[in-house]
Amino acid sequence: MSKEVILTGIRSNDEPTLGNLLGAMTPLINMQKERAGEYQVNMFVPDLHSFTTPIDHGTLYQNTIRNLKYFVAAGLDINEPNTFIYRQSYIPAHAELTWILDCFTGFGEAARMVEFKDKSKQVGDDRVTVGLFNYPILMAADILLYGAKWVPVGDDQRQHLELTRDLAIRLNNRFGDLFVVPEPADKQLSFSERDNQVRIRSLRTPEKKMSKSVEDPAGTILLKDKPEEAAAKVMAATTDSVGVINFDWEKQPGVTNLLQILALTTRQPQDKVNSEWSGKSSYGELKAAVAAEVKSLLSDFQEKLTQVDKEALMRKLEADEDAMRKVAEDTLRKVQKAVGLRPS
Repeated sequence: MSKEVILTGIRSNDEPTLGNLLGAMTPLINMQKERAGEYQVNMFVPDLHSFTTPIDHGTLYQNTIRNLKYFVAAGLDINEPNTFIYRQSYIPAHAELTWILDCFTGFGEAARMVEFKDKSKQVGDDRVTVGLFNYPILMAADILLYGAKWVPVGDDQRQHLELTRDLAIRLNNRFGDLFVVPEPADKQLSFSERDNQVRIRSLRTPEKKMSKSVEDPAGTILLKDKPEEAAAKVMAATTDSVGVINFDWEKQPGVTNLLQILALTTRQPQDKVNSEWSGKSSYGELKAAVAAEVKSLLSDFQEKLTQVDKEALMRKLEADEDAMRKVAEDTLRKVQKAVGLRPS
């Protein structure tokens, strides 16, 4: 591969929300538009990660295809030659390299992963699986198989990125030049040109992020919601009793969440939106402005979704999986030779 690799994941389970569109999908698509000529962009589907917590297995495959269609509707260019989309489970090297990395990972360092502790509390002790414990090592394999130097991740995944770096350095020191070591989290943030992580909050409980998994239908806008219903959810959003609009996550999270959504849906800098609205007293006026933008956004998105060519998408997916399978197998073979599983 002559270009440096950017690797990022496309979710495969659950119905995507407005938060997913604004906070994850749109930035990834913008990154493709801005970077694909200079970099190779790997946009893979981590479907093996999908059932580290309980899901409906009967819908997983169709959800994977549906969510890929959502990305295309949101602007992903499947004709871009430097962009590759592929499903994790269709490339067996992911699972095999994970086992090898497992055997070089200390139990203590894996047990320190904060995301595992947080998700364990959510699912309950009787439903915590070894897969949930182990998935940061699978994530490391996802990255190292393709020599990805750039892995834009959220705050909740930074610890996993550092584990990936530790494993790459550990095996390189012992066996020679096996892996490209991804850049550390601070450089990743600078590379992605984002000062902070976008996290859209629930419209009803703005202290929490907007998420299908928290069973918050009134506070969550799904991408399949009728535009009028989504607008109504915005109009019913929780605000506060302060009576003045300010951008302040600690004291006014509901109002601040609306300002954030307005900036993202209108594609304006947050500071510009804040300067326009700060000091005003009409929460209703702010809600109406946000509701109108959300309604327009969903209407446009859903219209584009009907125009997605599924056959073209599947051709792209299968061709890219053939190409990436070879890349992954070449890396795996090099590791197998180094650890004594294949003749050197």
